[in-house]
Amino acid sequence: MTDFVIPEIKASEDEMIAIRHYLHANPELSLEEFKTSDLVAKQLESWGYKVTREIGTTGVVGSLKKGDSNKSIGLRADMDALPIFEETNLPWASTVAGKMHACGHDGHTTILLAAAKYIASDACEFNGTVHLIFQPAEEAIGGADLMIKDGLFERFPCDRVFALHNMPGLPTGKLGFYSGNFMASADTVKITIKGYGGHGAYPHRTVDPIVTGAALITALQTIVSRNVTPGETAIVTVGTFNSGIASNVIPDSAVMELTVRAMKPEIRDLLIKRIEELADLTAKSFGASCEVEVYDSYPVLINDDEQTAFARELAVEFFGKDAVLDKVLPSTGSEDFAFMLQERPGSYFLLGNGEKGEKGGCMVHNPGYDFNDDIISTGASFFSRLVQTYCR
Repeated sequence: MTDFVIPEIKASEDEMIAIRHYLHANPELSLEEFKTSDLVAKQLESWGYKVTREIGTTGVVGSLKKGDSNKSIGLRADMDALPIFEETNLPWASTVAGKMHACGHDGHTTILLAAAKYIASDACEFNGTVHLIFQPAEEAIGGADLMIKDGLFERFPCDRVFALHNMPGLPTGKLGFYSGNFMASADTVKITIKGYGGHGAYPHRTVDPIVTGAALITALQTIVSRNVTPGETAIVTVGTFNSGIASNVIPDSAVMELTVRAMKPEIRDLLIKRIEELADLTAKSFGASCEVEVYDSYPVLINDDEQTAFARELAVEFFGKDAVLDKVLPSTGSEDFAFMLQERPGSYFLLGNGEKGEKGGCMVHNPGYDFNDDIISTGASFFSRLVQTYCR
């Protein structure tokens, strides 16, 4: 892949790797990206961008116009880390206990900075406006949605938007594209069952929320198997179930939390509807009541057909057919770039971080993960080509 890297980007590689290592050593969680966003803003300002801070709390947008065209394009990178204790023992390992860049957002930020430096240089010719979107809180809260609600696309109009994610398990530097419904919606559902507590020796004088919850957990498993058309992707997972503090005490309440995923908006709606119905009716059947709360919701990520084809063809043109993966499968993971794709046409694609057992092959959200520095220049070169080709 290095044969296709833009020379000016290759020349700044050591500088960018140093930035990536600094970001990795100094991780910040969602909506706490104060040092990260300050570093990003100062770098962009030094290269001549008009910089706007504090969009969606800690988000940053760098804008640059060349020529007289009204065309505009947006490129997005996420900045936040995860609440994970790092176990890599690398020289640039996290210096903050319990916080780690375990998903490669330090690398994504660096890729976009590397592209930013080249795009601003005299070597990069284009005719239009580029908006570089450095987004907070992808891992939680939905920073993309926060930026949009803060007027992102009204303040920084974009004809189309693009983003990438590194992917362990895929060959280093290979690009993967998928048109249509690419990543699942994600909803967290909290169910609070309210019973009537008492002595464990007199269960007949109580309304047991644990028994009610156990029945509900079993009932929830029927939603996918009995309400969703076979062949459709749907997931209902009960991840937590908490109740009680002593073996001889029946508590007043029980709380469970679910992750709910679907590849189509209508299937997502069906899952939530059936969860609410089953929770209500199961609780009533045991003499209990319940509350259902749905939050941390991300929509299905749907890549625009035209923009995905544009990006794929561009990758083949500049990097060669062998640099593009023949087949990429949809994922039940979620990604809040989906919010941006609801507002503007665009595409979200993958960049291979390394195969299993090789450098960069450790899966994300793992304490042993590290972003592969070898793909910084590749990602930055492709981002730059997107700008130059669209804004001709």
